Amino acid sequence: MKERTRIAVMGVGNEYRRDDGLGPAVVARLRRRTMVRPLPPGTTLGTCDGDPGRLITLWEGADLAVIVDAAHAHPGVPGRVHRIELDAERLTQPPAAGSHGLGLGEAVELARVLDRLPGRLVVFAVEGADHSLGTGLSPAVAAVVGPLAESVEREIVRHRDAAARGAT
Repeated sequence: MKERTRIAVMGVGNEYRRDDGLGPAVVARLRRRTMVRPLPPGTTLGTCDGDPGRLITLWEGADLAVIVDAAHAHPGVPGRVHRIELDAERLTQPPAAGSHGLGLGEAVELARVLDRLPGRLVVFAVEGADHSLGTGLSPAVAAVVGPLAESVEREIVRHRDAAARGAT
């Protein structure tokens, strides 16, 4: 059997900016579930404010990195989930365009230059309704925390099973 894979799950966001706290909320849900249903060995759960350096540190050496983050969309549909997957080949290609803010795109580009990309990157981005100061998720975003935690678990199991077959 192939050596165990390392899987990093990161909840990105700020729990004091309402819906921006989605990522940490999903990671907290996953942590509670691990008491009943453990995640595969080599799986780490973490949270991050989105700083590119911290993201790279959390996913460095991972065969799979899963990121959960709130998204700003205008017009948006609060609670709508977007799944974006980049494998090693697409991750190593420079982006066609950039943006002026620091975040996930910049972390991927910096990690590419530093040769510190994960083997595969899956991002779950959820459209938010309220990013103002304060705690607590809006009802539409709170409603996706459980199903999103289940989606992350399925992603981990799918990756673990593919690695066991030698298909990563």
